[in-house]
Amino acid sequence: AAGATTSTASAAGAPGTKAIKIIGLSCSPRKGKTTAAALSICLEAAKAVDPRVTTELIELAGRNIGVYDPADPKAVQGGFADLIPILSSPDVAAIVIGTPVYFGNMSSLCKAFLDHCMVFRQKEFALSGKVGGVVAVGAGRNGGQELTLQSVQAALMGQNLIIVGDGRPTSHFGATLINTNDDISKDEFGIGTAKNLGRHVAEVCLRLRQTNN
Repeated sequence: AAGATTSTASAAGAPGTKAIKIIGLSCSPRKGKTTAAALSICLEAAKAVDPRVTTELIELAGRNIGVYDPADPKAVQGGFADLIPILSSPDVAAIVIGTPVYFGNMSSLCKAFLDHCMVFRQKEFALSGKVGGVVAVGAGRNGGQELTLQSVQAALMGQNLIIVGDGRPTSHFGATLINTNDDISKDEFGIGTAKNLGRHVAEVCLRLRQTNN
C-alpha cells in the first residue's frame, strides 16, 4: 500500500541487551528507487556493527504530507501523523534522513517532513539526544549533495539531534551518491560513504548507550 513502512529489522541481539534502533527515512517521492537503496546500504552497514543494532526503513512516498501550515498543521499532516509516535519513541536511538537532490537542495517532500517536525520541538524537543545522519543522492559527483546534506543537518540541529557525518576514512558531511539511470550500484565511492555513515551512526549510538549506562 502507498506509504507503507518497509521493515529491515535485524535480530534483537543477545539476551539481556537492549536493542539500539536506527530508522532510515526516505524522502523521495518515488518509492523503492535510489534514495531508498542508498539508505538500505547505510542501514545494513549499521546492523553489521553490533548484534544489538536494529534498523527500519520508512518511505515517505505516498504519505501525502502537505506543505506545513503553522496556522493549522494537523490539517495538512497526512501520513506524517503516524510517524510522530514512531520517531519520538525512546527506543529509537538514531534517524538517518535520505533525500534526492533537486536543484542543489532537498526534495520538497523532505522539506515538508522537516517542517512538520515542529511538533517535536513543541513537545519539549522529543527528538533531543538522538543521533542524526543524512544521505543525499544526486545526478553527478558534484550534483549538490553536500549542500543538501548541510541543509538537512541544519533542520535536524533545530531538533537538538546529535549530528554525525560519514566517519573515517572519508569523514565528510554524510553519504553522497550518484544516480545514473536509476542505479547507484556502480558508484563505489558513494556506496562507501553510505556504509561509513551507517557504521558511524551505530558506533556513536553504542558509545552514548555505554556512557548513559
